[in-house]
Amino acid sequence: MTGSVLEVDLDLLAANLDRVRTAVAPAELMLVVKNDAYGHGLGPVVERAEREGVRWFGAFDVLTGARVRRLAGDGARIFVWIADTPAQVSAALASDLDIGVGDRRLLEDIVARGGTGHPARVHLKIDTGLRRNGVRPEAWPDFVATAAAGERVGALVVEGIWSHLAEASDEEDDLARARFDDAVRVAEAAGLRPRLRHLAASAASFARPEFRYDLARVGAFCYGIRPAGGPDEKALGIRPIARWESSVLAVEGDVARIAVGARDGLFRTLASRVEVATPGGRRGLLAVHGSTSDVRAWPEAAAGDRVVIFGDAGKDEETATSLAESIGTIGEEVAVRVSPLVPRRYRGRR
Repeated sequence: MTGSVLEVDLDLLAANLDRVRTAVAPAELMLVVKNDAYGHGLGPVVERAEREGVRWFGAFDVLTGARVRRLAGDGARIFVWIADTPAQVSAALASDLDIGVGDRRLLEDIVARGGTGHPARVHLKIDTGLRRNGVRPEAWPDFVATAAAGERVGALVVEGIWSHLAEASDEEDDLARARFDDAVRVAEAAGLRPRLRHLAASAASFARPEFRYDLARVGAFCYGIRPAGGPDEKALGIRPIARWESSVLAVEGDVARIAVGARDGLFRTLASRVEVATPGGRRGLLAVHGSTSDVRAWPEAAAGDRVVIFGDAGKDEETATSLAESIGTIGEEVAVRVSPLVPRRYRGRR
């Protein structure tokens, strides 16, 4: 087989899901599937996760949430945290999605719908310091009062209170948690009774039990993507589920040309900074062109040989995160950048 392929092991996904659920218990896992399940393919990931008993999915936007609903069926709960317009709210309601609301205008749009017999399920977002949308603490009392009025007329049901963490330092996260707890108390004083609180994503949900609350929104760790500069996969008990392979097109002297390049999503800035795994051991990535790249050849290198761009550190391969660390970005961005035109090949039960 010529060209490149992203091989995704769904059995490893299942093992990671089991590990993550154990780590975040008693909180429930919300599997985040934004950006086409972090580049691994939304359909196979959602279908396998649903079979493994995952009940909550974090879909980011309404369009993705609607796709997850079709894949996972009526039993799943699907949380979207971007719904900017009344039309998107209507689409979210049509697909029975939970809507993150961190904007007063959007909340007022939902309340203005009135009692339609189909109240919106909303999760109110407090800005605890990250400034990634959400309502500032000084505006929070009026915001939750508006939400309580919306509940009384049947326009909405406040299912949860949520926020994001900066994860810049333990001290900043502790301050964010205190703001979050204050926000929950203010909401309850306004008459709201949210069943769910969620604050932590992958790193905080593993490292800080007090941040888990009722739901843990975990994406990267479920796909075996460790945090840049953080614990390795072995320490976390996870394994990368994807391996990006390519074939050798030709060998000229000490250069092997492989069938993957910048158009496939391989960063040009990785040239001369990382190695690929070859039949002759690790060899330096020399240059990244449009549709091909150059790798330092190995003894007896030949056209048709297979090399691994990223995979499993336990097999002496680069990982998505190690590539990311080489160019100063985060691991999930490298995985997501693999072009959707690169074929996906799946192992394990769908």
